[in-house]
Formats: sequence, C-alpha cells, structure tokens
Amino acid sequence: METSQYLSRVLKELQLVPQLISDAESEQLIHSITAANKVFIAGAGRSGFMVRSLAMRLMHMGIQAYVVGETVTPGLGKGDLLLIGSGSGETKSLTSMAEKAKKLGASLALLTTSPESTIGKLADIIVKLPGTPKDPANKDYQTIQPMGSLFEQTLLLYGDALVLKTMELRKLTSESMFGQHANLE
Repeated sequence: METSQYLSRVLKELQLVPQLISDAESEQLIHSITAANKVFIAGAGRSGFMVRSLAMRLMHMGIQAYVVGETVTPGLGKGDLLLIGSGSGETKSLTSMAEKAKKLGASLALLTTSPESTIGKLADIIVKLPGTPKDPANKDYQTIQPMGSLFEQTLLLYGDALVLKTMELRKLTSESMFGQHANLE
C-alpha cells in the first residue's frame, strides 16, 4: 500500500470518532475548565504532547493554563482543575499526580479510552475517547494504526474541538485571541 493510501485509511478512522464521543461529557468538561481558577494539563509520551497543545490554546483564550512539570508551573490547590490525557489511565506518574491533586482539593478530569482505570476511578469528570490501549492484547476498538496512535490523534483533534466550543461560549475569535500569542519569536 502507498503512503497516501495509509493516510486515507487513517482519515477514515478519524471520521468515525465524533459519533463515539459524548457531548454531555464534553459540556461538563468545558464547564469545569471555564470555572476553574487554574487548569493544569498532564500526560505522558505522545499523549502528553497532544494535551500540551490544548494548554497552549487555553492560554490563548485567557484561561490560566499550565503544563505540569514546567519550571513556571505554579502550585495546584482548591478550585483548580487537573486535566490528564491518558489512554490507559494507568501510567504510574500520572496516577500519583491524580492522587495528589485530589488530596490538595482540586478537581480531576480524564481524557481516556479506559474510564474504569485507576485514574478514572479518581476522576470527577471523564471523557471517553475512542482508540486502543498500547497493549494490543486488550483491544475493543479496531484500528490499522500501531499502539495508541488513534487515541493520540483523537486527543489532539478533540482538544481543538473543545477550544472551538469554548471560544463560541466566550464569544472569542481567532483575532481576539491573537493578543495572547507568543510575540518574541
């Protein structure tokens, strides 16, 4: 198969994604993001890269958003939201982070393929996204892509959809957000 044919197959898989995501779960997450004092974003590996882009767009909307682990990230506390992107919901470092956030009185949201995971059981808000876990023995969703690729792609695109819905609710435009864009580049 040619590379362009693989790309076509990947895009076909992604076309099925929207009908598999709950709008009610999404609305709850958007409400929590906009109501939080500060939003902390965390993920590991490729999932971590995807949720970092969401943190950036939240900042562009004027929301105090931080990536956990960065040197300029402040402390988390009551009234804050920790949003974790994790397909498995079992990554040890993220599980520890979720437990600590709950002890500190913050809300916890999880974007995952595994709502019944360890982090899922701790979460106040769960949005189930389609995809497969990294472990191919535990597949309930079929994809031609390796490991967690479909979940990671969905995570990126879902984050952009959350931003668009939040922009609509806050009556923001790309132009109005541009003032928050980095200007030392």
